[in-house]
Amino acid sequence: MKLQRKNRVRALAVGALAVSGALALTACGSDDTSASGGAGGAAKTANIKCEGKGKLLASGSSAQKNAMDVWVQNYSGACKDTEINYQPTGSGAGVTTFLQGQTAFAGSDSALKPEEVTKSKQVCKGGKAIDLPMLGGPIAIGYNVPGVDNLVLDAETLAKIFDSKITNWNDKAIAKLNPGAKLPDLKIQAFHRSDDSGTTDNLTKYLKAAAPGAWKHEPAKKWEGEGGQAASGSSGVSSQVKQTSGAISYFELSYATSSKITTAKLNTGAKAPVEATTANASKAISEAKPAGEGDDLALKLNYTTKAEGAYPITLVTYEIACDKGNKAETLPATKSFLTYVASKDGQGALEALGYAPLPTEIADKVRKTVTTLS
Repeated sequence: MKLQRKNRVRALAVGALAVSGALALTACGSDDTSASGGAGGAAKTANIKCEGKGKLLASGSSAQKNAMDVWVQNYSGACKDTEINYQPTGSGAGVTTFLQGQTAFAGSDSALKPEEVTKSKQVCKGGKAIDLPMLGGPIAIGYNVPGVDNLVLDAETLAKIFDSKITNWNDKAIAKLNPGAKLPDLKIQAFHRSDDSGTTDNLTKYLKAAAPGAWKHEPAKKWEGEGGQAASGSSGVSSQVKQTSGAISYFELSYATSSKITTAKLNTGAKAPVEATTANASKAISEAKPAGEGDDLALKLNYTTKAEGAYPITLVTYEIACDKGNKAETLPATKSFLTYVASKDGQGALEALGYAPLPTEIADKVRKTVTTLS
């Protein structure tokens, strides 16, 4: 496991250099940061500037849960007067709760919609909600097929699997992509998220962009595909894949890594199928374009990239907060915590968890914007 972790960190660093010149990697402390804590987590608390006190409530993206666990642990270790309670309820539920004024910020794997920004003005007195990118990473396609450990899929085949048009693992379309593989005569058990999910939104944006003829549904946080089975959260669908023969689903890479779930490679039109790794996701995310206005830092991802080694099913997780009109009792701690998350130490804590840290120029913009929250 230690060797695998070192290899994963090394791969991320190489990919990061190719993407943006330099990613916001840790400047100090151990690389051995994990959700269980230890010396790595403790070493990253020295540069945290604590502000405010009391309880900070937040909820949303389950894809960022493993990162949030480490961020909260490290921050709480330095800031004893602040208790941060983050609930991984899913992006849709997190945004809804934030727009109801119940949380200080929300985590979402897709940017706010215009109608959500409009609604946020009721909560953000004198301002509105903005998107602050905090991490990136691949959405892995995890599967459980006995005897198959090097599966290749493409967008069209994946769309048909998740829309119940391909229902057996020895289907000719899958066989064509995997010559020589011993595909079993086994029913496909496709699992999707039961909750409104930014991960679902990003997956379906990829399917719609890369296989429009096969995926007729509009991208959305709510699952629109035909058939399949549902489970709640990234932990729910990954658990189903782990325990169900013939299963396939989608979830953030860290869930595949922690549960030792095999993931599919994607035939994107590049010379070789692309594996779901943080370095390969970073190559795809590097093609993202600014989509927000003013202090909103939303990004538009390129789901149809054919660049060598670029894994196109990616997400960027945003922390959503008011630019103005934050509650006085939670504003100092919110700014302090989000500043840490976007810092070199906060981003460096992502390495061993299967996430892609923000490119330096984006992290700089996030930190600058956080200082202006009021």
